[in-house]
Amino acid sequence: MLNIDNIDNALKELKQTSYKLPLFSTDIKNKVLLKAAELIEKRKNEILKENQKDYEFAKSLGKSSAFLDRLLLNEKRIKGMIKVLHDVVALKDPVGKIDSMWTLENGLKVGKMRVPLGTVMIIYESRPNVTIEAAALCIKSANAIILRGGKETINTNKILVDILKEAAREYGYPENSILFVDNPDRELMKYMLTKDEYIDVVIPRGGEGLIRFVAENARMPVIKHYKGVCHTYVDNEADIDMAIKVCFNAKVQRPGVCNAMECMVVHKDIMEKFLPPMIKKFLEANVELRLDEESFKLAEKHFKKEIEEGKIKKAKKEDFGYEFLDLILAVKTVNSFEEAIDFINTYSSHHSDAIVTNNYLKAKKFLESIDSAAVYVNASTRFTDGNVFGLGAEMGISTDKIHVRGPMGLEDLTIPKFIILGEGQIRE
Repeated sequence: MLNIDNIDNALKELKQTSYKLPLFSTDIKNKVLLKAAELIEKRKNEILKENQKDYEFAKSLGKSSAFLDRLLLNEKRIKGMIKVLHDVVALKDPVGKIDSMWTLENGLKVGKMRVPLGTVMIIYESRPNVTIEAAALCIKSANAIILRGGKETINTNKILVDILKEAAREYGYPENSILFVDNPDRELMKYMLTKDEYIDVVIPRGGEGLIRFVAENARMPVIKHYKGVCHTYVDNEADIDMAIKVCFNAKVQRPGVCNAMECMVVHKDIMEKFLPPMIKKFLEANVELRLDEESFKLAEKHFKKEIEEGKIKKAKKEDFGYEFLDLILAVKTVNSFEEAIDFINTYSSHHSDAIVTNNYLKAKKFLESIDSAAVYVNASTRFTDGNVFGLGAEMGISTDKIHVRGPMGLEDLTIPKFIILGEGQIRE
């Protein structure tokens, strides 16, 4: 087991291995990933058995239903892991790609070539599929990876890492380029965050507390994947049927993930027509509604029983800007399009936000004005996903503004390096 006494040696070896990885061909890397997919299919019953141990342990700790949902694997999610591996294989290898090249007056050719980040540490909590997605992207982009999952998923992560290492051995790819932190001790993680001589970048995925802890303690660059407080604004020029369909999907389809809608913003001119059928549909799906003053007054006319039963409540100030990760939705009414933009920019976590409208100029202005990583017109925020966007997989969804923003895919795990080709030129 890794600990503070032996982690330096493991990190030093990982760093040294990382320098060799760009020399491996795309063909070898793809074969490793395809072998991993084959082994996951072959050993899926073992994976599900180990995952059940983790699930029961997390349940005994009183973890939330959203946490348990993210942790649980089933046949469909196993197939999803296998698909991710095949999708990453199908992506063009960015390593060694020349982004641009130009010639100076003295004949020197100057260019930019994409190279791996080096050693990437990803710290995550309850989603074991992150193990496969992150490792697949790092193998394809020739990065060494440190996988540090939560204590609740340690059995599942261990068997998945064993599979990845077995696939690497099969084709001579360095298995020690994948470092699994099998010790969930927080002090060990804190110590590793000081090792900027070995770790080039750290990516935290999880709750706000984890991300703040990493950002405050890391000496190396941090690419933050903060919470998803996502909004959908229903404009007064929206198609009501479309708005109901989009908002329902954004909240209900999978409420425990970061791209689910947490607040619905409604223009007052459309609330009389839109809110009653929308609220009814949400109530049928067991969504608890927390309404602002205007929308609550409207609900009192139509849903007295549901208010008495506590299914509809008055919103508190802290309900806006909060990530529920559950079947709970805040509702805010606004007097104008401009007020909607101001509200969303104030309370959004700058992850994914949407507008439903038939007005082209408003849609365009919304795209330009909303300060988020992904901005939608007439579509559910649930699509913000690296795989769905055609990136093959994702390291997470960055809400940062430096290096990468939004779903972080394969090419985002590389950076440009200047290359200069000469014929004996010297500077005078």
